[in-house]
Order: sequence, then C-alpha cells, then structure tokens
Amino acid sequence: MLWQRGWSVGTSSNYSVVISREPLELLLTASGKDKGRLGRADFVRIGASGKPTIDGQPKSSAETLLHVVAAQQPGVGAVLHTHSVWSTVLSDYFYPQGGFELSGYEMLKGLEGIATHETSAWVEIFDNTQDIPALAEQVAGRMNDAADSLQYGYLIRRHGLYTWGRDLEEARRHVEIFEFLFECVARRMVLSGELKSNGVV
Repeated sequence: MLWQRGWSVGTSSNYSVVISREPLELLLTASGKDKGRLGRADFVRIGASGKPTIDGQPKSSAETLLHVVAAQQPGVGAVLHTHSVWSTVLSDYFYPQGGFELSGYEMLKGLEGIATHETSAWVEIFDNTQDIPALAEQVAGRMNDAADSLQYGYLIRRHGLYTWGRDLEEARRHVEIFEFLFECVARRMVLSGELKSNGVV
C-alpha cells in the first residue's frame, strides 16, 4: 500500500516489526529492496545492537538503529519509514523552526490516544546525516525525555517520515494520518501564497 500510494518509491523506505521483546528482535526490510516487490527473502532479523541475529542474511538498512530506538519504547510493535513528497518538502521548509504543529484537524483523531480535533501535535524535524548512530542517539534522547517525549513520529530533513504503533496496523494508520495532514498543511500554504512567496514552489 505504501508503495502504491507513492510514499515508498524506488528502493526508499524501510519497515520493521517486533518479533521478540526479551531479548529484543526485529524483522526489518533488507537494504536496497523495491518495496513494491518484497519477497520472503527480503527481510532481516536483527537484535538490539542493530546486528543480524542469524548468519547469511541480506544486508539490513543503513537506518537499522533508528528502528531499534523506536522499538525499544514501551508498547511499540512496528516502525514504518516512508519517503513522500510532502514529508520531504515540509521537513526542509520547517527545519529552521525545528518542526511544525498540526492543529485543529479532524484527522488528528486517527493518531492513537487522540479523541478530539481540538488538540495539536508537534512534528519534530531532525537534520539528515549519514552518521546514523549519532542520529539514533539524538532521537533516543528525545524519545526518553520524560518531560516532553516524541510522540507518534518525526521527520528527517529532506528525507522522510518515521512513525510507529503498537502493531503494524496502527503504524500504517499513523502513516496515512500524517501523510493526509502533511498534504493539508502544504496545500493550505500554497493557497495562501506562503510557500510560493518563500520560493519553495
């Protein structure tokens, strides 16, 4: 579905599910695989260190540690990473502010635990880097911030969305909700002239 919607084109994106808690083990899409043609051999079992737990498997994604960090959070059973047009554009546009707010939209109720449109959700943006261990440490710090922890998902600048849920179904729903709201924000800015006046479109 994510490939069909244009959110995981080419060999972009990676997906994982938690298959064991003690010890932590994830089933993760292998590196460089077309997400519209995934087969049984296109997945890797990895542990809490981000290393494969079985010899002879294909190479795991370079962003494996970002999945591990999210999966270590209580109640997280699946992590989805996508590369849509709107998440890429907005992650670049709002990066100087560190993120942006989604507020007042009915579709916010699709995020687990939100029961009214009269609320807001902050979408944090991290800078893109090839130093994934450093980025994973940064994300882990925000996820474990007792006063103001990351919820639902985050963006990586000019890259894409990471989101999660208690299972694959919930994580998939969160992707759909975020993508709908990202497009609403971007199209509203286009209609108001905000994006055009800043040279983005």
